[in-house]
Amino acid sequence: MSEGEASDDRIAVPPLSRSPFVAQLGCQLDHLEHGRAQLSLQVQEGVHTNLFGVAHGGVLMTLLDVVMAYAARSLGEVQPNGEPVGVVTVDLHTQFVKPGEGLLRAVGEVLRREDRLVFCGGRVLNERDQVCAEASGTFKFMKALPVTATTVKPYLGQVD
Repeated sequence: MSEGEASDDRIAVPPLSRSPFVAQLGCQLDHLEHGRAQLSLQVQEGVHTNLFGVAHGGVLMTLLDVVMAYAARSLGEVQPNGEPVGVVTVDLHTQFVKPGEGLLRAVGEVLRREDRLVFCGGRVLNERDQVCAEASGTFKFMKALPVTATTVKPYLGQVD
């Protein structure tokens, strides 16, 4: 499966590269299916690490946020113009369990949906399948906003 491509005939979600921050991080979308997503990231010393030489907590939180958001987006919501509906993070609770080192795998899944809100769970695993961090998150479906190479339309005044 290529980046941003769904594993069945549903709509494709935008590739990770559409988010400059996520693209800079260097994670890969490995798997996407209805209600589930998986990302991977090779921790690079001096890029993703903190003073202890392990993945910075912000890197782990970003992986969790993005993988759960992709799981939510995989439900296939579409705008009238055919574009996928985006999601925004409403709430994110994270627990750090072990240091993140080496190749990390983030898995996210939809736990339930209520109207425009999606409740998800996620975890980041190391190469030995040990949990490094866990999270629960709430995401809200939002109409995607037009984006150019240098500006993003603000959310202010958006009617949902």
